[in-house]
Amino acid sequence: MKVTIFGSGYVGLVTGACLAEVGNQVMCVDVDPAKIELLNNGGIPIYEPGLDKMVARNRAAGRLQFTTDPKVGVDYGLFQFIAVGTPPDEDGSADLQYVLAVAESIATHMNDFKIIVDKSTVPVGTADKVSDKIRETLAKRGADLEFDVVSNPEFLKEGAAIDDFMKPDRIVVGTENPRSIQAMRELYAPFNRNHERVLFMDVRSAELTKYAANAMLATKISFMNELSNLAEILGADIESVRVGIGSDPRIGYQFIYPGCGYGGSCFPKDVKALFNTAKQVGFDAQLLGAVEDVNHRQKQVVFRKINEHYDGNLAGKTVALWGLAFKPNTDDMREASSRDLMEALWQAGARVRAFDPVASEEAKRIYGDRDDLVLCDSSEEALEGADALAVVTEWIEFRSPDFAHLADKLSDKVIFDGRNLYDAHATQEAGLSYYSIGRRPATNR
Repeated sequence: MKVTIFGSGYVGLVTGACLAEVGNQVMCVDVDPAKIELLNNGGIPIYEPGLDKMVARNRAAGRLQFTTDPKVGVDYGLFQFIAVGTPPDEDGSADLQYVLAVAESIATHMNDFKIIVDKSTVPVGTADKVSDKIRETLAKRGADLEFDVVSNPEFLKEGAAIDDFMKPDRIVVGTENPRSIQAMRELYAPFNRNHERVLFMDVRSAELTKYAANAMLATKISFMNELSNLAEILGADIESVRVGIGSDPRIGYQFIYPGCGYGGSCFPKDVKALFNTAKQVGFDAQLLGAVEDVNHRQKQVVFRKINEHYDGNLAGKTVALWGLAFKPNTDDMREASSRDLMEALWQAGARVRAFDPVASEEAKRIYGDRDDLVLCDSSEEALEGADALAVVTEWIEFRSPDFAHLADKLSDKVIFDGRNLYDAHATQEAGLSYYSIGRRPATNR
């Protein structure tokens, strides 16, 4: 099947590569000439495990192409996927200008029936706005053409996106058009062989499903972080509590790990957007507001612990930082806890020596050259001249360090663990002070 995808960022590129992998002919369209040139020259604009090889394989086979020409893209595919960004507006609502610009472009160039697929994460009612924009543009052309707008939200985890697409838990499709239902069923048939994974529903329900899924996961994280702060005050150990409640199959262990807050391109944006959607229709979504407030507060916890340890005297101190990305296996630093921590440390007069296996270039793009930031090539290099260590991303290579070696390298012999990676007794035996999230004071230092 022939598929056009507008947007060659995270969602668009993964979607295009995976659809091409099973034999479809895919054309990716992007307005950024530099990005398209990079892709046509064999490069990848994002980090996602396995994506570079999949893109190269399908380019070589002629199943995956890239262009900046929207007309070429519209002419190419029956399916016109919209996978462009929906950044938060000043009030937290999703900015749909790029989505609607693509809709207008499709309507400007289409000459036959098209299935327009909203792949971007968009508020409830966006499909109606896309349909209105297409009708309006077709009317200006004096063209009377059939089309259908389908909601097909993505459920991709950064760092595991290829597996998520190739082996999906569910494929949500919002449409009540029989022609589109059949076409979407055929498109997703290769991913649906073992058992039925495609869930057909009305468009608005599909749009809400995406926001509801991310809001639910964010709620679980904020709930555990709220409990972790209470556990510290009460003298309980949140890790014991986590195991105690996670063993209940109604709760489970996923997304109940306490830490220093969630980040990335999805949870923060989608919680705010859903809260704003509720506000626009006159509904006070108190829980959603609390989820966001708790997360914002949690991102300050590691700095608060560092500041209290040093009695507010951080000027001139050097903190080694392990982890920059908002989670492992990605270079994405959007809304990352590392950013809140570094900026607070700089404001207090401290310096940072940071290492991340893949996100250092992204940090350099965001912050440029600074005297108070050194981006290191290894976790060991980050320790050079450091007074303390803070860990904010749970990369595998950070999970089992030599604590005796850390005690030798860190002038003040102290670790601030924002992801509860380490055993308090092991750090104490090495002569280190150790701060974590939600553990009993007796084992916390």
